[in-house]
Amino acid sequence: MVRIRVLVVDDHRIFAESLAAALAAEPDVDVSAAGSGPAALRCLERAVAEGRRFDVLLVDADLGTVAGAVPAQREPGAGPPPAGPDGIALVAGVRVAHPGVRTVVLAERDDPRRAALALQAGASGWVAKDCSLSRLLAVVRGVLREETHLPPALLTGVLRELTAARKHRTDSERLVESLTPREHEVLRCMVAGLGRKDVAARLFLSPHTVRTHMQNVLGKLGVHSTLAAVALARRAGVRPADLAGDVVERSGQLA
Repeated sequence: MVRIRVLVVDDHRIFAESLAAALAAEPDVDVSAAGSGPAALRCLERAVAEGRRFDVLLVDADLGTVAGAVPAQREPGAGPPPAGPDGIALVAGVRVAHPGVRTVVLAERDDPRRAALALQAGASGWVAKDCSLSRLLAVVRGVLREETHLPPALLTGVLRELTAARKHRTDSERLVESLTPREHEVLRCMVAGLGRKDVAARLFLSPHTVRTHMQNVLGKLGVHSTLAAVALARRAGVRPADLAGDVVERSGQLA
């Protein structure tokens, strides 16, 4: 019998242990539980080292958030949320570090926006916490067959969110394409978090010249701040400058 290795990740201990016990009663399921994102990542790494990788993660959508708090809203197309305790952030981290592991988000409530963000982060499913055990098992087995599972009531809302995200990305890509090669390199430095003086040192330019390039970047992107420019660049898929490995040409070649 092929066994399915499942890791339940939820900071509500009673829920995590109860769900793990229910799943463990299935003859083809081995299950463990973790109470936080860092603990889950340690479990995954340990399993890899021991040659017994997990197949599916069941992740609490509100992992690490304060009870009753409203999750931060993110702009459609902004990409995966930054690293942190949030369940969707954990999904994004697992996709990068353990691409063979399927993730399913367990949610207290239906939320098309967050479900769309979860799919963008790499989740294979979004399931209500109050669903039946048989439904959850069907989802677990389904995602291992490369299926994507969403509650029917969420489909229209999620498709609307994903369509909006694609439109934002397309519009952002068009604006980024209007930049000169030097402006694009300056934008990559901005995405990497460098200030004007650091950009000048990296690109062998004067701070005054970098200031001019940055102003041109903001103007062409139609934004009024560095933070807005960086958000737009991320939507367009602009990579941050590789501060360790990039070889930067002299300003006379790209200015």
